[in-house]
Amino acid sequence: MTETSAAAYMASNCSFAPTGPIRHERDFFVCDVFDAALKGDSASMEHPIFSLSKKPDMKTRRYENGASWAEVRPGAKGLATVFDRDILIYCISQLMAAVNDSRPVSRTLRLRAHDLLIATNRDTSGRGYLQLREALERLQGTQIATNIITGGKETFDLFSLIDRARIVRESREGRMQEIEIVLSDWVFQAVEAHEVLTLDRQYFQLAKPLERRLYELARKHVGQQISFKIGLEKLRAKCGAQSTLKEFRRLLQTIIDADQLHDHMPGYGFMLDGDMVEMRTKSKLPSFTERGVFIRLSEDTYALGRNYAPGWDIHRIEAEWRAWIDRKKISPLHAQAHFLAFCKRRGKYPGFS
Repeated sequence: MTETSAAAYMASNCSFAPTGPIRHERDFFVCDVFDAALKGDSASMEHPIFSLSKKPDMKTRRYENGASWAEVRPGAKGLATVFDRDILIYCISQLMAAVNDSRPVSRTLRLRAHDLLIATNRDTSGRGYLQLREALERLQGTQIATNIITGGKETFDLFSLIDRARIVRESREGRMQEIEIVLSDWVFQAVEAHEVLTLDRQYFQLAKPLERRLYELARKHVGQQISFKIGLEKLRAKCGAQSTLKEFRRLLQTIIDADQLHDHMPGYGFMLDGDMVEMRTKSKLPSFTERGVFIRLSEDTYALGRNYAPGWDIHRIEAEWRAWIDRKKISPLHAQAHFLAFCKRRGKYPGFS
């Protein structure tokens, strides 16, 4: 392949966004499936519980922090994966929606399998139901062993991510219709303690396991800050990556380059400088007009924007607006009004906050 043809090949392939497709449009007759804000438990966002491999991962992982340690042990079908985590996110989201509505909750959830597949942007064909069954098996089979030190005493604890999964009804074609999931105490306690964080719905479109893990870590560590810095080696360990440091650097740089081209990573951008990685909130990245003046929006503007675009994440709209005026080289004289007009246009379409 010549240099010219190679460049043309790269250009043609870079024209496609690296995210998965949006498989399901919002159905207002089952709006509760979409309206529950996505929630993930902060403990598994902090620690590398889930495998990044798309193939059966049979390797036991051990993590140590001082005197504390934890082992993640695979079941017969391997370790639970980052994609299997979708099921826990859906369950936690439904429970938190019930808590916010002052409805009683328990560790046992009965769910429509079709709703779960739609809400997590999964395939609803026969293959999708088979993958859901396999994910439930991995979640139940994966065990976490850890020593918990309280009051100077060390206690050994062993538990699965879910205690049980049961198919309540099946269709004539053999597809599951209702499933009953019993969450582990570990997961349910996170709900009771409100130790959860809201996730961007675009998370379910991220096609690469490492992209999902990077988003989780950024969501956990950046929070309401502008940025968070972490060493490359430590980030590799937190991701649970099994690759060499050199290969991890290459994979991370590929994601960074793709995000700069397509802006597909939700909420957060990443920068690699030597052996340091910086995670930044996209909505708080500097945006300058041609006159070099930073535009700062007021809290009143944010409040009005939420009214104009109900259901949308206002900071995601802000990030899109800032990127748009930078790309168009627009220098609005009345920035607040310009932003609100942008919100009104977004408000014509359903949003998922």
